[in-house]
Amino acid sequence: MKALQLDQVQSWKMIDIPPPRNPGAGEAIVRVHRVGVCGTDIACYLGKFPFFAFPRIPGHELGVEVVAVGAGVEHLQVGDRCCVEPYLNCGECYACQRGYTNCCEFNQTFGVMCDGGLTEQVVLPARKLHPANNLSYEQAALVETLAIGCHAVDRGNPKQGETVLILGAGPIGLSALEFAKLTGARVLMADLSESRLEFVNAKMGGCHTVRFYGDDRDLTTISDLTNHRWVDVVIDATGNNHSMSRALEFTACAGRVVFVGITQQNLSFPHAPVLHRRELSILASRNAPSRDFGRIIGLIENGTINTDPWITHHAMIDEVPERFEHWLAPATGVIKAMIHLT
Repeated sequence: MKALQLDQVQSWKMIDIPPPRNPGAGEAIVRVHRVGVCGTDIACYLGKFPFFAFPRIPGHELGVEVVAVGAGVEHLQVGDRCCVEPYLNCGECYACQRGYTNCCEFNQTFGVMCDGGLTEQVVLPARKLHPANNLSYEQAALVETLAIGCHAVDRGNPKQGETVLILGAGPIGLSALEFAKLTGARVLMADLSESRLEFVNAKMGGCHTVRFYGDDRDLTTISDLTNHRWVDVVIDATGNNHSMSRALEFTACAGRVVFVGITQQNLSFPHAPVLHRRELSILASRNAPSRDFGRIIGLIENGTINTDPWITHHAMIDEVPERFEHWLAPATGVIKAMIHLT
């Protein structure tokens, strides 16, 4: 089978790999139809993601079709359209035993820590496949992105009447927006990019967009918008250490800060005047639990979440090496690029 591999930093290579073996007990073979491109894939391509090593076949946002199932698999049928929960947890560590499978001590995220879905067929644990027969393959490939935002919002636990500030209007920030809107909280979305905020206003709605500049003007803006009370929940989806360090400054007393973006840099912030004085809670948000996938499938099915604005660019797998670098340029307006294998 053909597969698309990142063989080194900023280098794609089309390779041939053997077809998948027969599925074992509790496994399934799936045909990959769509692969979404996210910020993690971009960071991997640039050699900046902490859990990625070359060479590797990426691809973890998948819309797939079941082609074979192994013994003991009862929730799947051949032909089922599915989304993939790519967090391959061990099921035995202390985190897994307590139900925190999203932060398994030995997690291997498919397409990041091990070879992924940019190929024709793959074998996966059947428990990681969520039937989504009423969704298109592209919608199925969006579920994992939405799950990241869903979990981040759940970590912050905003209430009706509170104010949520989302930092970063990229795909993860937009996925957090979808779920923050459902809480009844007032939602502010901030970004340095005017074009991204214009996209939010034109296509997403449900929030007040705020142009940030990376200096003290941002503090003045948020103070004015909240009648000098600051915000109850900040969700930082930037993955930028400077933004993440400043996130606490926008947070009200007894507020919560959720870091869903990932940085390899150290974070620093004032302890006495900000973290301690305001008694803030700092929360990490990693991956997503299994239950979120079924919830999101249902929200797309009933129209609560409209996926139409999300996918802005398309390419066949053979076109990716030529187009990928182009997708990195902010001027292209990429929100979510979708790779077609069929």
